[in-house]
Amino acid sequence: MQKLDAVLLCLAGGFVLAFSAAGQTIAVDVSRPTNHFVPKETLGAGVDRIAVEAIDKDLQQPTLETTLASGWQPVTYRQNTELAVEAWHWNPQGTWSDASGKGYFTSSATPTETIRYSYGYALPRRGFTRNDGTDNVGFSRLTDGDLNTFWKSNPYLTERFTGESDALHPQWVVMDLAQVQQIDSIRIAWAEPYARRYSVQYWTGDDPIKAVTRGVWQTFPRGTITDGKGGTETIRLSSSPAGVRFVRIWMTESSNSCNVDGAAGPKSTDPTLNDPRNCVGYAMRELYLGTVTKDGFHDILRHTPDQEQTTTYCSSVDPWHRPSDLGSTKQAQMGFDLFFTSGVTRGLPAMVPVAMLYDTPDNAAAEMAYLKKRSYPISYVEMGEEADGQYMLPEDYAALYLQWATAIHRVDPALKLGGPSFQGVNKDIEVWPDANGKVSWTERFVDYLRQHGRMNDLAFFSFEHYPYDPCKTPWGMLYDEPELVGHIMKVWHEDGIPMDTPMFITEGNLSSGASETYQDIFAGVWLADYIGSVLNSGGKAIYFFHYLPLQMEPGCNNSPGTFGMFTVDANYQIQQSLAQFFVAQLINLEWVQSSGGEHEVFAANSDVGDGAGHELVTAYAVKRPDGNWGVLAVNRDQQNAHRVRIAFNGPADKESSFAGPVEVSTFGSAQYQWHPAQTRFMAHAENAAQPTIVATTRGTADPDGPIVHTNLTAEKDTLYDLPPASIVVIRGRIGGR
Repeated sequence: MQKLDAVLLCLAGGFVLAFSAAGQTIAVDVSRPTNHFVPKETLGAGVDRIAVEAIDKDLQQPTLETTLASGWQPVTYRQNTELAVEAWHWNPQGTWSDASGKGYFTSSATPTETIRYSYGYALPRRGFTRNDGTDNVGFSRLTDGDLNTFWKSNPYLTERFTGESDALHPQWVVMDLAQVQQIDSIRIAWAEPYARRYSVQYWTGDDPIKAVTRGVWQTFPRGTITDGKGGTETIRLSSSPAGVRFVRIWMTESSNSCNVDGAAGPKSTDPTLNDPRNCVGYAMRELYLGTVTKDGFHDILRHTPDQEQTTTYCSSVDPWHRPSDLGSTKQAQMGFDLFFTSGVTRGLPAMVPVAMLYDTPDNAAAEMAYLKKRSYPISYVEMGEEADGQYMLPEDYAALYLQWATAIHRVDPALKLGGPSFQGVNKDIEVWPDANGKVSWTERFVDYLRQHGRMNDLAFFSFEHYPYDPCKTPWGMLYDEPELVGHIMKVWHEDGIPMDTPMFITEGNLSSGASETYQDIFAGVWLADYIGSVLNSGGKAIYFFHYLPLQMEPGCNNSPGTFGMFTVDANYQIQQSLAQFFVAQLINLEWVQSSGGEHEVFAANSDVGDGAGHELVTAYAVKRPDGNWGVLAVNRDQQNAHRVRIAFNGPADKESSFAGPVEVSTFGSAQYQWHPAQTRFMAHAENAAQPTIVATTRGTADPDGPIVHTNLTAEKDTLYDLPPASIVVIRGRIGGR
């Protein structure tokens, strides 16, 4: 039997902590499982667009071998070009819709040379100044000061492609004036096609983009237009100026008129000269807003082709582009051939994406045909990337989803499709209310699929999980994770996602911005709680982000961080394993049977609390195919160790415990401590475009592992040591009383 006396624990930092004097209990409810999963299908990681140099070097040995040693198995290929409002040439070889070499691009479905990299092409008809993907890069053509450029909505959201009235998919643009301004008039320089019916509205609340239910869109007294003529229209919206900050143009009927080649050229009366996609939707060259007096129109917008322009948002963007719109080739999406042959997928079926928000169904179908011809194993296809962060209304996303699903299933009816790959949110996603007052994005998306008889096309529901705001992670935030992830999954079901539709978290980590917190033991403790909570809540797949090693990057508060599990040198050689690498090993190689089949998950809880309602010790239990039980115990108490007994409680009040040989694997603050980089501040950069916060030392972990393994013989009253800030896996068989 393990010794029961209270003992002292001496940590590397030189301070002494005492174990809790009295034994406490982790209780596992074995009456029924809460979930079941197979590790090689469930516990995975994601690969995203990264530096070309990183692609080349991360896939070499021994770097790849060390990465695979984390134990993550299935891989999801993330699709970053959608976030940047770019069209994705997943195969650099392909054809343009316009014979002159521009328009809508379809990558070649014919395998020839190995695809090592693929790239995104900026969209010249963009209407965003910024969104939740572009950050502070790029600009809108609505306020760029150039009448030769224009914004155009996505043609695939028009009646020609949806089969529904354009009024069911209204397109819109929003102007943010940054502060309340007095306006009474708007001037719109339309391109082709233009809006015949539209309304000009103002927002009565604070922020219609970030707080969509705290206010309403009110149409200006003279803001309803039923017979728009195109050209440049100046509209007196009210008899006297009114104070507003946000203005929206809501378009419901198009002229469906064409120009010669989709540029700002003369109108053509010969439809055979035009790609039909250029002739549907809505297009604007420039917007002006202000007041009209006897002296003329007084514009208050800022027109400039950069981030200083008056900010605009839009409903969608036409994926038309040109070869010259290719951005930097120093970063790339990994080529599919390299992805599937490099070893990073372990030969397992992988989740692959299709670009949908800024692409064509033909390109998506060609992608599936290419992968099929190469015989690459595909588990799932994720449709688009973070439509909520692109401010796309759910009916628009759903309309695209069905068109893409139809095209993809013509190639292979057996492919399992899903989405919408929500951003990492902790609460229901809300949008401006529809005609029935519904504001839930998910509920309206599901309604659309059901109304069209297409729920079978949703084989899984996907979302991301970045629970914490960057640089707002005090230790106590750890207590929130199990409730956060369990709550959001419950919300999706309440919104209408069927209980038998698998839920996947296809990308997740601490927060959307890297920082020193990512390297701290905090990140490891969080990861264990996160994975255990998702599985306990019924999740069917979780993908850690980011799988491959990355360089440190400036994070919040200029704190250097990495989404990866390692620090690397300038040549991408791994220097140190970080806390999340060791915890990944605990989860994938100790807690579960990595090569095993179906595991059952059972609910567990502890009576170790802090007196303020927080559970200091959380636990997650699995019954493995090899007959062993694994208990993943997380001590979120950063100052105190705890000793616990483990009880397996069954029906009729029968209690069991570990019995016989038990292996205990421990990783915590005694095995790992991160020492942050030292920095210095400069009032102004020493060299152009360089940061003003400069690191003078590199951050380092000392100690830096390894996991501690111990063996003991368990009996009914055996107590298990949980050091401060630690993750402990106890694995063995159980016996009766």
